[in-house]
Amino acid sequence: QVQLVESGGGLVQAGGSLKLSCATSGRILIFGVMGWYRQAPGKQRELVATITGGGGTSYADFAQGRFAISRDNARNTLNLQMNSLKPEDTAVYYCNKGQLWGQGTQVTVSS
Repeated sequence: QVQLVESGGGLVQAGGSLKLSCATSGRILIFGVMGWYRQAPGKQRELVATITGGGGTSYADFAQGRFAISRDNARNTLNLQMNSLKPEDTAVYYCNKGQLWGQGTQVTVSS
C-alpha cells in the first residue's frame, strides 16, 4: 500500500513559487517527525525541512526564509510552500516519515 504520495511539482521560472503536497494517513502525519527531502541528479539526497508532531519546524539553510513546511490535518497532507525559487532548487522532492518515502515529485526551475 502506498502511504506517501507527493504532488505539485512542475516547471517554474526563477523567482516563482510552487506548493508541494504529500498525501498520507492521519496517523503518519500527526505522530512524530515528517520531512521533505530533495535530490538532484548525481547528488546526495538532502533534507529540506521537518515538522514535529507538536508543529515545530526546522529548515535547511537554503530553504530558510523561502520555504514553509506545514501540515493540513483535515486533508491528511504534508505541504511545502516554495517561494523565490532558484535554478539550484531543481530536484526531485520527496516526502518522508522514518523509513517511509514517497515516489517523489519533480521540480524544475528555469533561468
